[in-house]
Amino acid sequence: MTQTIGFVGLGVMGEPMCRNLARKSGAAVVGYDRDSAPLDRLRPFGVEAAASLSDLAARCEIIFLALPSGAHVEAVCDGSDGLLAHAGARHTIVDLGTSPVDLTRDLAARFAARSAGYADSPIARTRQAAEDGTLSVMVGADDVVFASIKPLLATFATDITHCGPVGAGQIVKILNNMVLVETVVALGEALATARNAGLDGKILFETLTKGSADSFALRNHGMKAMLLDNFPERAFSTQYARKDIGYALELAASVGMKLPGAENADSILAEAAGAGFGDLYWPVIYRVIADVQRRTAP
Repeated sequence: MTQTIGFVGLGVMGEPMCRNLARKSGAAVVGYDRDSAPLDRLRPFGVEAAASLSDLAARCEIIFLALPSGAHVEAVCDGSDGLLAHAGARHTIVDLGTSPVDLTRDLAARFAARSAGYADSPIARTRQAAEDGTLSVMVGADDVVFASIKPLLATFATDITHCGPVGAGQIVKILNNMVLVETVVALGEALATARNAGLDGKILFETLTKGSADSFALRNHGMKAMLLDNFPERAFSTQYARKDIGYALELAASVGMKLPGAENADSILAEAAGAGFGDLYWPVIYRVIADVQRRTAP
C-alpha cells in the first residue's frame, strides 16, 4: 500500500520541507494550512490540500507538524477537529518544531493511549537549509518510530540524530537554541564595544572567524545580520527566540537549575520586543545592546 504523508504548517520552514518531502519521498503528500497561498505553490509538486485536520487524518498515516510553538501544536492536536480525536494505530505524529518537553511527553502519552506513535523531531539550521534539504533534525522517539520516519526526514535533512526516547529531541534542540542565543548576545556585546572603542566592526568579526571565537552564530547572525543592521520580518523573530529561551528556563527549573546566562538573554529579548522589534529577525537584539552601552558610557 502506498504511504500517504500529511504536513501541517506551511510557513517559512514548512513549505520548503513539504516540497522536498513531495519531490523525494515517492509518497503521496497532503498539506494543511490556514493560508491557501503555500498550498497553491506546492500543488505543482503533487501536494494535495486537505479540507480539515480530520480530512488529513483520514487520508494520512504519518503526519508532520511544522508549527511556531508548543501552543500551536497543542491546538492542532486538541479539539473536536484535532488530530487526537481522529488518531489510531495507523498514525504517527511528528513534531518538527520546538515545543516544551513536558507538553511533548504528555501529547505522546495521549496519542499512545489511542495506539498512535509520536516523535519530537525539531529542526535546526536556516531557511536556506530548508530549501536545500540540508537541515539537522534531533529526534526523540522509540526505535520503531525512529526507523519508520528516518527515510522521510532524510528528504529535507542531512543530519538526523536519534537523541533518545520521546522528549530527548526537544531537550537537545532547546539547549541548542539557548547556546545560540547566548552566543549572539556575546557577539552583540563585542560589536558594540568595538565600535564604541573606534574599531570597525567588520574588522572585528572577520578577524574572529580566524580564531577560537569562530562560530556558526558569528558567520550568520553576526556578519549577515548584526554587522549590516539587517533584521527582516518573516525570519525567526525576537518573539520566537524569547519563546525558546523560555522553554530553556522551564526545563532548567524542572531539574532544579538556575541559568543566569539564559536569564540575561531573556531580559535582552524582552527589552527588544518592548522596543518594537518583536516581529524582526531576532539578532536585532544588537540594537538594544548597543543602545544600553551608549546610555551607560561615561
